[in-house]
Amino acid sequence: MLKRPGRGSSDSLSDKLYKHRSLLLLVSVPLLLLTMVFYVMPSQTPIQIHSSKTSYAVIFDAGSSGSRVHVFCFDHNLNLLPIGKDLELFLQTKPGLSSYASNPRSAALSLSDLLHKAEAAVPKDLRPFTPVRVGATAGLRALGVDASNRILQAVRDLLKQSSSLSSQPDAVTVIDGTQEGSFQWVTINYLLGNLGKEYSDTVGVVDLGGGSVQMAYAISEADAAKAPKLSDGEDIYVRKMSLKGTNYNLYVHSYLHYGLLAARAEILKVSEDSGNPCILEGYNGSYNYGGESFKASSSGSSIDGCRRVATKALKVNEDTCTHMKCTFGGVWNGGGGDGQRNLFVASFFFDRAAEAGFVNAKEPVAKVHPGDFEEAAKRACQTKLEDAKSTYPHVDKDNLPYLCMDLVYQYTLLVDGFGIDPWQEITLVKKVKYNNALVEAAWPLGSAIEAVSSLN
Repeated sequence: MLKRPGRGSSDSLSDKLYKHRSLLLLVSVPLLLLTMVFYVMPSQTPIQIHSSKTSYAVIFDAGSSGSRVHVFCFDHNLNLLPIGKDLELFLQTKPGLSSYASNPRSAALSLSDLLHKAEAAVPKDLRPFTPVRVGATAGLRALGVDASNRILQAVRDLLKQSSSLSSQPDAVTVIDGTQEGSFQWVTINYLLGNLGKEYSDTVGVVDLGGGSVQMAYAISEADAAKAPKLSDGEDIYVRKMSLKGTNYNLYVHSYLHYGLLAARAEILKVSEDSGNPCILEGYNGSYNYGGESFKASSSGSSIDGCRRVATKALKVNEDTCTHMKCTFGGVWNGGGGDGQRNLFVASFFFDRAAEAGFVNAKEPVAKVHPGDFEEAAKRACQTKLEDAKSTYPHVDKDNLPYLCMDLVYQYTLLVDGFGIDPWQEITLVKKVKYNNALVEAAWPLGSAIEAVSSLN
């Protein structure tokens, strides 16, 4: 028997909508909100997707001898990506910021061309998200607080007015020596693929700049626990670092006044106003550094005489060591160990070795011994200034009078200062091979890794 249709079956559509109005409202409001979100998202999506794949960093190394800019590009795993045909953009100019002590604006403008070229290497949509750092090193440290602060503020103003890169006020600063040394250690071990390994599988680094020299190497927990306690205001000896899931105790110390250019002044101070045995015979002039002028005339260059003067300048024989083991000037040496077994020596060490002719300047890496610097020094110290240009055609004329001094100092620093055996093999490094490309072995890459990591 058929049932008669009920009255509800004849409800109109409008009646049904009215009857279920609460349910419809509950469903439609979230849908409306989702629609609005998707409508707004497209304008932001390209930047979010792009920046999650690649990140850039622009790092200025404002050293005492010149200013250099490095531009790096990383993928999301912090692997370097090419910029054009190379794995970094690297440009430089001379002189350094410290040469403009009395003219901060000119100091800042000396970076202008480097800044524009570096910015052009970064995709336009990523520039607001790309950190730019300016790390001034020993040259500005030597100027004093007032002069260096005026220069740094002029550089901050330049970045703010002339660049769309992401610049924070504290990203333009004089980096302390321990930062410089630790960044250099990170750079070289990153490029060698050592980060994430045991500390004993990393390499130690000595970086000889113009105004300061840094030593850095990973040490054991036991040696880190023995680190001397320093007074307030002094750099700590051990920096704790966590890199690629591995914790490191990094011994690092920076010796201000003992970079290659600053050490010349220290060596000339020893002889005061008399002739100096480290100056090539035939030269009589003056040496300007850090706003001071020093008499630089030869007393007849002699490797033995120069060694005595260099050792005195380094304060090697002064009984100022209050720790178990010291380098020079009473500085704790970190205890030695496996992290120092393989030593990579950078910057002016490579440059002078190439100019003196005992390594190939076209090769980025060379295996040598500290004793090779002494052998090269013997030859240089016997050369008169008038013959030096033809004997050493690749040495800048301003550096020629000091070639004996530089080579003797480098040998003395390694052997007497740092206690390295004269015939221990060390690696002179200019660039490091990374993914079939060559990358500058300098601290800015370590700074870039930290800058990009802090964004994530």
